[in-house]
Amino acid sequence: MTAAIPRIVIGGTWSGCGKTTVARGLMAAFSARGLAVQPFKVGPDFIDPTHHTAICGRTSRNLDPFMMGDGEVASVFARASEGADIAIIEGVMGLFDGVDGGGIASTAQVAELLSAPVILVVEPKGMSGSVHAVIRGYSTHRPGTAPAGIIFNRVGSPRHRALIEAGLTARALGWIPRREELALGSRHLGLVMASEVQPGTSPAGIFAECCDLDAILDLARAAPPLPLPEAAAPATRREGAARIGVARDAAFCFTYQENLDRLARAGAELVSVSPLSDPLPDVDGLYLPGGYPELHAAALSGSRFLRELRDACGDGMPVYGECGGLIALSGSLSTGEGEFPMAGVLPARAALTGKVQALGYVEARATGTGSFLPPGLAYRGHEFHYSLVECSRDARFSLTLSRGKGIRDGQDGLTEGNTLGTYTHAYFTDGFASAFVRAAGEYGRT
Repeated sequence: MTAAIPRIVIGGTWSGCGKTTVARGLMAAFSARGLAVQPFKVGPDFIDPTHHTAICGRTSRNLDPFMMGDGEVASVFARASEGADIAIIEGVMGLFDGVDGGGIASTAQVAELLSAPVILVVEPKGMSGSVHAVIRGYSTHRPGTAPAGIIFNRVGSPRHRALIEAGLTARALGWIPRREELALGSRHLGLVMASEVQPGTSPAGIFAECCDLDAILDLARAAPPLPLPEAAAPATRREGAARIGVARDAAFCFTYQENLDRLARAGAELVSVSPLSDPLPDVDGLYLPGGYPELHAAALSGSRFLRELRDACGDGMPVYGECGGLIALSGSLSTGEGEFPMAGVLPARAALTGKVQALGYVEARATGTGSFLPPGLAYRGHEFHYSLVECSRDARFSLTLSRGKGIRDGQDGLTEGNTLGTYTHAYFTDGFASAFVRAAGEYGRT
């Protein structure tokens, strides 16, 4: 069976050309028309999807062929798009930028996998006629993903637009002026989170005025039907299942929805908790995702949650923390404002630095050393952090990386008891989720 899913991909010439601005603007404009918009983000990014979700009221999903595999990209897309009037997929970096300079996990690859038309975002700063050479290059480099239209972003003036239009050969679908209110703030890991954007700053009006929304919608509706995936198994409670807490607040906010869905399909009952304001709930296991513990170090350090977490880890409760979660499980965190005690579960100290310490995809394999993950279990993910973790001399690691830096020399998964902390942001496999739920269920029964 197939399904007609109207869809477009928002690609860019390079990072910083305004893909997020345009994606947010189109999502807002179509939502304001009353359409159900399903958002997606190419690549491993956690932040852009928060903006998509806030605008569309539907959870934005990541589409990453390297981490997920081609088949799951198509399955996740089709399942999430059910009931949507249009799917808008924000790309990553430049249109053709992928793993190791090739096309794997590029925006172009996702567009090809989903047979989705590409709208190219072009920022013509410092150019008029020369911009056509840029567009021609993107149109001929890989004919299968030649842009179906162009949106010009941060056009300097009406005169600037007129100079570009004089030699235009591509289809222009939008001319976005340079407007301060369209810009989003940023920090060391990227844009600010959606929860930090001031209310009443929707870009819907500007994009409705400056883009041909009818033409864009027609383009999306012209995309060919896609095969429907097999229905995902419903989440059911079964033997070995457990209550798993998921930290979700301003300090722990980097989660893939698919990871949560996998835990639920493995039988887990998920319980949201804010380490900044809540006590540790009555759970059998805990997932501490990444985020910004460094921005909330003082509040986190004095929290009841960390005190109770230390006791629960000592009691053997399975706890999985990644990046920000790894830091919270360490002995302390040093920032520019001082050194703050953390949970003290893992034999390590963390420190925020002024530069990127690791950035890229990860391929991990469990060694079976002191972890709930079975030996040989393999999965993929990514790492991006400005912190360093200094481990004690006798620290034990439960993961070896064939790709990525990890905590130390290609080792990741610092472990103590039934607690596991990694720098890798994992994209869960079914095996990963099942192992976590199984361990939590065994703990709960004892």
